[in-house]
Amino acid sequence: MNRMMRSLVTLLIVLATPATLAAELTPHEAEYKVRISIVSGQLNTELRKTEKGYVATHVVKATGLSRVLTDGVMKVTSEFSPVDDGVRAVSYHAVDTVRNEPEARITFDWESNVARGTVGDQPVELPLDGISHDAVSIQYELMDDLLNKRYSDTYVLFDVEKMRVAHVRVIGRKTVKTEAGEYEVIGIQHQKEGSSRITTLWCAPELDYLPVLIEQYRKGKLNFTASLTSYTPLDDAPVVPTEPATLGANTDASANPKP
Repeated sequence: MNRMMRSLVTLLIVLATPATLAAELTPHEAEYKVRISIVSGQLNTELRKTEKGYVATHVVKATGLSRVLTDGVMKVTSEFSPVDDGVRAVSYHAVDTVRNEPEARITFDWESNVARGTVGDQPVELPLDGISHDAVSIQYELMDDLLNKRYSDTYVLFDVEKMRVAHVRVIGRKTVKTEAGEYEVIGIQHQKEGSSRITTLWCAPELDYLPVLIEQYRKGKLNFTASLTSYTPLDDAPVVPTEPATLGANTDASANPKP
């Protein structure tokens, strides 16, 4: 076979070989047993596909005798879309009647590269420089990166006053026992610059790197834990996209611990 023929065969093989598709997040419902300081509670998370990406909803509420201390609810809804190197925040809505935090509604406008909205009665507008995340979408960005073997040690997170850099590192592997089962996990730890909070997600590869245990320390003291009690994969049929202005309307809300 002459050189031209070999080159032609090689080209045909390349053209006939399908491109490697990025692994996708699995729509699911998950339930966690939560401990926030002295309050016991339950965290329910749901990830659904939309026509343009995903919408995640996280809800925390007190359980048992802790309902005597607080009858509030924390709920966050985050919509995000896939991009070449991960996921990109689209909108964020949070209400927290446990800590009486101001309601937040933020839209990430990637055409004008601005995150704008309101926190309480105050308007917020921050410039976007590269992919940025909210308090919920960062979890799914980390899961997506692990699924697709992408690694980064810094991510940008939305904060009320400015965008903040979060530093991320792998802290090891171990076996974790939860009510949902026993899992081999990898520990992903992140901390925002200027924050005393350090959050560790213990992620299970067999659940597409879903965190089965979440731990958050503040000033060296453990103040939040969430342990998986159940996990259910969902139909990946897209749900009807929700307008950012109405995400979680008329509900109480906020949900992952603050990064």
